[in-house]
Amino acid sequence: MSRRNRALVALLTKIPRPLVWMFARNYIAGPALDDGLRVVRELNGKGCRATMDVLGEDVFNEAEVRAYVDAYKEMIRRIVEERLDANISVKPTAMGLKMSRELALEAVSEVLDEAARHGMFVRLDMEDSSVTEATLRLWRDLRAKGYERVGVVLQSYLRRTLVDARELAAEGASVRLCKGIYIEPRAVAYDDFWTIRDSFLDALEVLLRADRCQVGIATHDEWLIFHGRRLVRELGVGTDRYEFQMLLGVDEFLRDLVVAEGHPMRIYVPFGEGWHGYSIRRLVENPRLAAHITRAVLGLGPRQK
Repeated sequence: MSRRNRALVALLTKIPRPLVWMFARNYIAGPALDDGLRVVRELNGKGCRATMDVLGEDVFNEAEVRAYVDAYKEMIRRIVEERLDANISVKPTAMGLKMSRELALEAVSEVLDEAARHGMFVRLDMEDSSVTEATLRLWRDLRAKGYERVGVVLQSYLRRTLVDARELAAEGASVRLCKGIYIEPRAVAYDDFWTIRDSFLDALEVLLRADRCQVGIATHDEWLIFHGRRLVRELGVGTDRYEFQMLLGVDEFLRDLVVAEGHPMRIYVPFGEGWHGYSIRRLVENPRLAAHITRAVLGLGPRQK
């Protein structure tokens, strides 16, 4: 990430939480499970699938891990009861990954057991690069235990991603491919806009060419969506093997265009009290909005044209 964006992040973390929430409420269903379920119902009515996630990460307390496990199990039961077209996404560090590999394996396994009772798919989310290898290892441990309906995420801005894509393609993984948003050193991640795009397409082609892979094309970049559609068409990939994915509240017009073309679309629906860190990352993604909010906090007024 550029020095300018790092400075922006430092400023954003000092913005009062109520002001951040004014931005966040567009991208987060709300603080409670009922908020998330309501949004999923609305999305299903618009022809979109959903992935639900309880916001929160970097847990270092076993009681808190237990609370997240219980929250996910309740979420699964409610999704099934209400017959919603949705699955779930789990952050490994909320399952205690930074405390213990064994603890995370046990916690995620319990969530997967509940999901398996209802034939539901679970995605292991990908966080910053400090846990990339551990998250992929966790996925492989789960597969070795016999869990089939579990997938992972790759981030195209990481320099390692093409190698990971080739390995996961050979393993027949379900992979969500996105650009990535965590702040990373240049030695680990690309910081050039076009290089990240090229990396995305390289990894995407590898995954789409693998007959056993399920691929989530997760982007709001219309250029990448254009080329994703091209690759799907040229490679003859059926709608049972891919879907486009977007974040809640981001470019809904483009979302509707993709759905109208007949492509499967899944929307990430986060909810919960751990919304602040998530919102800061969304602001970093949107420098214009971040600059507007920062100027408002500093009392500078709107930028003159």
